[in-house]
Amino acid sequence: MRYMMIVKASNDWENGKMPNPDLTAEVMRYRDELKRAGVLVDVAALHRAAESTRIRFSRGKPIVTDGPFAETREVIGGYWLIDVKSKAEAIEWAKRAPQSCGSGEDAQLELRQLYEMDEFERAG
Repeated sequence: MRYMMIVKASNDWENGKMPNPDLTAEVMRYRDELKRAGVLVDVAALHRAAESTRIRFSRGKPIVTDGPFAETREVIGGYWLIDVKSKAEAIEWAKRAPQSCGSGEDAQLELRQLYEMDEFERAG
């Protein structure tokens, strides 16, 4: 079962402030732990939402808008993609993730299971 641990972006991150070296080292240790356990599929941090582009479809036509955007609540800052045996195992890994926000902000991860292609084939 593949799960994505979605890291919510902090205000510091969205304002272009890089994490302190201690947090970076903690994140690297966690990444290495996931790799050693054989569950890490991919991990990445995302550039600020202000540097992104949104494509909205209206009546079948794409509308392209470059950031920054007025509304950026609950923006994704990065993700960990893991492959585990159960949701319980995914939750245990997520609970061990480093706190990825700075300046005393609360950190938040969202854990989402990925659909596998055979699930769509079985449903059809």
